[in-house]
Parts: sequence; structure tokens; C-alpha cells
Amino acid sequence: MAQEFPQFNFPPHFATINGHRLHYLDEGSGPAVVMVHGNPNWVYYWRKLIPALSDQFRCLAIDHIGCGLSDKPDDAHYPYTLSRRIDDLTTWIEQLQIAGPIHIIAHDWGGMIASGFATQHPDRIGKLVMLNTAAFHLPKTTQIPWQLKLARTPLLGAILMRGFNAFSRGAVKSCVTRTPMPADVAAAYCAPYDSWAHRIAVHRFVQDIPLQPGDRGYDLVTQIEQDFVKLQDKPLLIGWGERDFVFNDHFLQEWMARCPQAKVLRYPDCGHYVLEDAAAELIPEICAFLSGSGT
Repeated sequence: MAQEFPQFNFPPHFATINGHRLHYLDEGSGPAVVMVHGNPNWVYYWRKLIPALSDQFRCLAIDHIGCGLSDKPDDAHYPYTLSRRIDDLTTWIEQLQIAGPIHIIAHDWGGMIASGFATQHPDRIGKLVMLNTAAFHLPKTTQIPWQLKLARTPLLGAILMRGFNAFSRGAVKSCVTRTPMPADVAAAYCAPYDSWAHRIAVHRFVQDIPLQPGDRGYDLVTQIEQDFVKLQDKPLLIGWGERDFVFNDHFLQEWMARCPQAKVLRYPDCGHYVLEDAAAELIPEICAFLSGSGT
């Protein structure tokens, strides 16, 4: 099945997490690098980075439940919450019995999920790479974009996201800004989300974003935000597409204020899918950073 997608020649691996089949990639050997995607996405996002790292590292990339090639259960069988995502990631990592420090690379909402794991297990973390993501609440200086507000609107959001796949289809057009995404690559990004039932995670991810006290997950994000100080001694690389309409410059400024020690790479003409837009520059930087040859 993996060979059906362009530039994606990785054998599939599966783990069972609380009765659900979770798909992941496991390439190379050496220190572990765990890659955590966001929404609407799947392990396909890492297809260019993995070959660049796998000669030095064991590259492990997770498809969250409901995403990619993992099972896509309905609401009666899976809660689709941030806390469950963190628990799934933790269980999967424990099942792999990884020895030594774990390097993290995360994008979009995957940054919050990965930070949930990392702040709970700081002694297990080596280096961190954050790509257009957050480990804190929405900065007070910005607002949630209208596209996400629309996606969260009752009934209309479901029709757009699950009926017309508007979020996934919109992402492959608007989240790359340097060069349009080739049609076959765009189709691969959208392929796992091919029906109303299979788009449940895409919709639930957006609905689960906590924006104010009392929202489900708000206190958990507060805890992650507060506990991120436990990772201050970890080398941190931030790769940022500056034309991201969701994780905009306000998020980057928040990162820089909270983590002044971080190495920041800014790509003014790149969008939210920064690893697509800036692959030629960003991938060598990530490799050098993780291997120790970068600063």
C-alpha cells in the first residue's frame, strides 16, 4: 500500500494501541528520532526527511489514530482528545522499548502532542525540532483564523470538513506558498481522508483546540505550557515558514520569548508546510543539528 504514494517507499509497521491499529514508519538505525505530524496530515509529511536522517538515526514516524494508514474509529470507540493523543504516543514509544535519548521532530498540533510526552519524560529527551507549531496557548496578540472558526462551526464545519474534505484539500493549496504542490503529491496527502467516516480525525482535531478556560484540554495545554521549562536545557531548533496563516509570527515570537536559547530558522516565502516549501534548506539544517555538527 505504501508504494502507491509518490516519493514514499517505506514498508508499513503497525502497533496495537488500546485495540486500535496504529501505523508507523521505522527506518534506519542509531539514536531514535520520533516524528509527530499534525492536522490534516500523516507520516507522508516526513518522506523527504527520513532518507536524509536514516543513515545515522532510527527514524520513527507515527500516524495518529484516525490519520494516515492507522485505524479510523468512530466516536463511540475513540475519544479524539489531546490527552488520548499523548497517551497513545507514550504507549507506542514504550512498546518500542527505545534505548537512549529520544530526539523529537514535530509539526502543527503534533508539537503539542509531542510536548505533552516530552514534558512528562524530560529525562528521556535529547534534542527538539519544532516546525510551525506550539507548546502553549494561543498568544494573546493574535486570534484563531477564520478558516478554523468556520471549521469549528456546528453542522457547517462537519459538512465542509467531512462532506467536502475542504480542510485537507485547502491545506495542499494554501499551506505551500513558495512552489505549488504537484498534483500527485497533493493527492497523496488527501488519500487517507477519502470518505466522511475517514475524515473524522481531521474534524475532531480542529474541534479539540482549547481556546478558553473550561474547554476540554485547556488545563492540559496550560500544564504543558508551564512544564516546558523542564526542557530548557535541551537543544532546540525552530524551523518556521513565515507565511503560515495559522501558526503566524505571533507564535514564533512567543517561542523566542520562552526559549531564547533556540536556534531559529526563518523562511519568509514559505508556508505552514515548511518541510515541503523549504526542504532543500531545512532538511540539511535538521540533519546537522541532530548529528551535532550544527549549532
